[in-house]
Amino acid sequence: HFRNYPFFFCGLASEQVILDADRPFLRVQLYDTATLKCCYKGGSKFLTWIKRDSSAAKNRVKDTVSEVESDSLHCSTLTFDKVELNDTGLYQCYLNKSKVETHGTYMQVYKPMEKTINLSESTKNTILMFEGFLLLLCVIVPSSILLFKSRSLKQLEMKKMKQEEENIYQGLNLDECCTTYDQIERSQAHGAYQDVGNCAGEGEAIQLEKP
Repeated sequence: HFRNYPFFFCGLASEQVILDADRPFLRVQLYDTATLKCCYKGGSKFLTWIKRDSSAAKNRVKDTVSEVESDSLHCSTLTFDKVELNDTGLYQCYLNKSKVETHGTYMQVYKPMEKTINLSESTKNTILMFEGFLLLLCVIVPSSILLFKSRSLKQLEMKKMKQEEENIYQGLNLDECCTTYDQIERSQAHGAYQDVGNCAGEGEAIQLEKP
């Protein structure tokens, strides 16, 4: 996780030290393993890991330290097997002979959130049953409302059709309709009798003309 950044020059003129860039920040969960690293070129190989807390006081770190050197680059690794909350702070390498401090890495140790409610299995089952009941209500209630609205709409349409039929009958005068119907029947019957009479008259006239 360490990147190769430009080196920084510092130290005395007689002994030049080139510091590699440190990891600026590291966040670690409580009781996890953490590893910090500092690298530099030149200068003395003897160094001390120091920690600065919120009071800015320097404290020597006594955790596991390992040294690695390759291609004139000297690296020191500080390892925490199980970090504690009080391990939070800024960690730097202090070069004893050159009196140079690296830029350092700020390590933050955090405690994960714990479950505030410890439920038994029976309580969990009850909650699941209640959730299922609520889900069933969410399905049944809208369906029932929709069915009720559909029935109400159908009844309203039937009532409207019945009212329209009643309005049609109310607009008609039944007495006048019956009188008109009787007049039509009488006129048809009278016309038929007249035709028979006319035919009979013409027949007689014809018979009289015969010798």
